[in-house]
Amino acid sequence: MAPMGIRLSPLGMAVFCLLGLGVLYHLYSGFLAGRFAFFMLSEPAAGGPEPPRGSAPAGTVDLRELLAASVLAAVRGGEEVKRVREGNVLNAKAKGKTREGAEEQLTSGDLLSNRRMFHLLKAAFPAVQINSEERVDTADQETVSWDRSIPEDIKQKIQPKEVPAESVTVWIDPLDATQEYTEDLRQYVTTMVCVAVNGKPVIGVIHKPFSAYTAWAMVDGGSNVKARSSYNEKTPRIIVSRSHAGKVEQVARQTFGNKTVIIPAGGAGYKVLALLDVAEKNQEEADVYIHVTYIKKWDVCAGNAVLRALGGHMTTLTGEEISYTGSDGNEGGLIASINMNHKALIEKLPDLEKTSHK
Repeated sequence: MAPMGIRLSPLGMAVFCLLGLGVLYHLYSGFLAGRFAFFMLSEPAAGGPEPPRGSAPAGTVDLRELLAASVLAAVRGGEEVKRVREGNVLNAKAKGKTREGAEEQLTSGDLLSNRRMFHLLKAAFPAVQINSEERVDTADQETVSWDRSIPEDIKQKIQPKEVPAESVTVWIDPLDATQEYTEDLRQYVTTMVCVAVNGKPVIGVIHKPFSAYTAWAMVDGGSNVKARSSYNEKTPRIIVSRSHAGKVEQVARQTFGNKTVIIPAGGAGYKVLALLDVAEKNQEEADVYIHVTYIKKWDVCAGNAVLRALGGHMTTLTGEEISYTGSDGNEGGLIASINMNHKALIEKLPDLEKTSHK
């Protein structure tokens, strides 16, 4: 029974209950909405996009992905090289002189290829150090996207492999054999990408823009190219730079005999391909590649990686491994071979090491 003098109205009770329900609604509606939103965000909607998969965790790089992007970068750069050459808009100029006093050429093909290759790789792998032959304009904010797709031939031969991003250095040569490029000797021209891990070359890509041929390989992974099976160590065919043929010929023939063949050629990428089984009508064949002077690391890193992946060797003329960290130059010349006794070759050519420092 209600206290004396107070009467409870049914209408008042109804209003009081409604007010109470309103207070409870305001207190708990925010909490329930938050829990509902969390549930919806944590579960992908039926038929909706799932979170991206296959990318390496933060701070690491998947070498298979980096190989796929490197192949695409070399091809994209090659498209610029070919377009400039076929349009005859090279705008060639001297950018300096080599240690031997020869003028180094710079063309629009070098710059446009470099721009395309650098920005593609940098956008895809921003934490990776990239060294390129040509300077990159810091004001250039172009983004060249990569959809992270991996070609089937790479998927079939290469397994994912994650490494710390800080251990990776990428070396880009946007146009190898620029001198020959200006002379319209197109068979020598390549675009190249190399990936080094802790200074050791592990991925190499060599692309020939004018024939659309691409060789790639990954150490302890796989490749789309193989070594030739027939070599002659007694009278090898030695491929050298066009400007160095005279320096090498005399020593080589004294060492291996008068039947030794000297093959003058342009471009470090082309010379490495000469050691391999390449289905190219304009590709010469050689047994040994020798360079007797200072050479930049972006010229030889990709070829070094390809040879290592196939069991070959590229060293200085004294047999030292080339490290792809630190400075961008290699002082000790180089000798490259595959399926041959590399140590014996070095011992046969002791006088060339002196020439490399001239």
